[in-house]
Amino acid sequence: MNEGEIGAKATRKSDLPVRLLSALAMLAVLIGSLLLGGPWFDVLVVLVAIVTFGEFVLLVVMATTGAIWRAVGILFAVVYVGLAAWMLVGLEGDFLLRALGAVIFTDTGAYFVGRAIGGPRIAPRISPSKTWAGLFGGMLFSGLFMVGIVVATYYIRDVRTVGEFIDLAMPEAIMMFGFGAVLAIAAQVGDFFESWLKRKAGVKDSSKLIPGHGGVFDRVDGLLPVALIVGVIMTMAY
Repeated sequence: MNEGEIGAKATRKSDLPVRLLSALAMLAVLIGSLLLGGPWFDVLVVLVAIVTFGEFVLLVVMATTGAIWRAVGILFAVVYVGLAAWMLVGLEGDFLLRALGAVIFTDTGAYFVGRAIGGPRIAPRISPSKTWAGLFGGMLFSGLFMVGIVVATYYIRDVRTVGEFIDLAMPEAIMMFGFGAVLAIAAQVGDFFESWLKRKAGVKDSSKLIPGHGGVFDRVDGLLPVALIVGVIMTMAY
């Protein structure tokens, strides 16, 4: 291990308390907006989308030199962030739970499994900290979260025995595990896209708004593609 890697690990350990406090604060705001109901969650989504769009545009400006590419990047930011926010506001019930839960459990699984196992990196030039172990960990956690929803749903329906669950819920559980794994991959793609954009812009974070986490875009980069996918699926379902 070289001195740079040792220094990076020491920095991550020293930032851990701040990261945890910031994560808990963000989670509290999210849960609070959901519990309050009404327009509160919608207002939160709109505010987050506005800040994310602003950070996205700043990255595009720093990453591009020609006016045409800059205009294309800003237009993409409008469509990408705007459409994802619109989809997220429109998600209802289990669809919203699955979208938010998949991203949270993907990030959690990728972080802890990636740190515990390490191993080969997926794309070190784009995101040096992302490993294949972390990706599979995120897929596993997201998939298990989806299975947990299935188990809870069938438990509420009074399907309590193992035999009943295998007969009635197992096919759905297998399908939802795969769905969770796919959403985990989508979240990681969103993460890699933002990492690539930051590399082009020559910055580490999209901003310094959130202590220990960087910018708002850094926190929702995986949620954007997941919201789009779940939103399309909900539209097709209805």
